[in-house]
Amino acid sequence: MSDLTSVELLWLEKRIENRVRFGRPVAERIIDRHRRVLSFAPGSIFAFVRWTSNDFGAVLSRVDILRAPAPGQRYSTVPWVSPGGESLLRLSGWSKVERVLQLIDEVEALGINPADAAPDYWHHVHNRLSVNEKPRPYTRSRHQAWLHRRRLAP
Repeated sequence: MSDLTSVELLWLEKRIENRVRFGRPVAERIIDRHRRVLSFAPGSIFAFVRWTSNDFGAVLSRVDILRAPAPGQRYSTVPWVSPGGESLLRLSGWSKVERVLQLIDEVEALGINPADAAPDYWHHVHNRLSVNEKPRPYTRSRHQAWLHRRRLAP
């Protein structure tokens, strides 16, 4: 059994789109022209975006920012993700998903890969957007503080 976390991506035009917005997969397996599987190493952080519609419009819009679990660690189950992941952010509804995607773009505009951003920041974004409040922006100084904390942690 592999220690990797697998995410099944599916694209059916105008019906279903499962995609990874950011993250560093260590493996990719193409199943067919509509499906592929990305695998992430333990500790990797990635964003998984799901969108589903029917004849009347969008039925589901969801974004999850997850950390791939190490063997023996706790994790939450998430559809299309095996075995699951530590949930850093989980929001649904297009307006909240769109705002998370904008915040990811803002982190990237700083020249920082969102997969390297402080996990606490994604918790903060989840908490603030869950109650319709504005999250604080991610900054270079906040990122530097995270890098220093990570170096000092055992």
